[in-house]
Amino acid sequence: MNVASRPVIPGKTRTCPHCKATILESLSICPGCLHHLRFDSEAAKRQVAATSALRVEGLIRHPPLEEPWEYFVVIAVRNDRGEEVARQVVNVGALQGAEKRTFTLSVEMLPPQAPVSPTNNQPGKPGNPHAAPARPPSPAQAAGLKPPVPGQKR
Repeated sequence: MNVASRPVIPGKTRTCPHCKATILESLSICPGCLHHLRFDSEAAKRQVAATSALRVEGLIRHPPLEEPWEYFVVIAVRNDRGEEVARQVVNVGALQGAEKRTFTLSVEMLPPQAPVSPTNNQPGKPGNPHAAPARPPSPAQAAGLKPPVPGQKR
């Protein structure tokens, strides 16, 4: 079954029903918990086509004979004017002697979604690329005649 993706406003968000993270409404797989949210082939293709715009990875190793170290991970996002638009503590913890943690930050960019007209999404209506083309009326229909009923004589 070929179902067209429903139109989504770029940047619109929703809550993942599994992990409760705020995610993009256009995603078919939650980037946080990796659960499938809906089976939409077009959205899945778009998500697979995502490119990594930024990826930073770092390792912190605790010295073996020192007291435990505490850590906290903070992510901050700023707009083009340098104003902070989001700030979130992602994780906290402690490192015991000789423990290590690897931290990875990635920013994925999605290609634009193909525009779909929300009002013309029914078969036979203009604007739906998957709709069957409208047929012109037959001469009998144009004259106002009803089609014959099978098994009935005229």
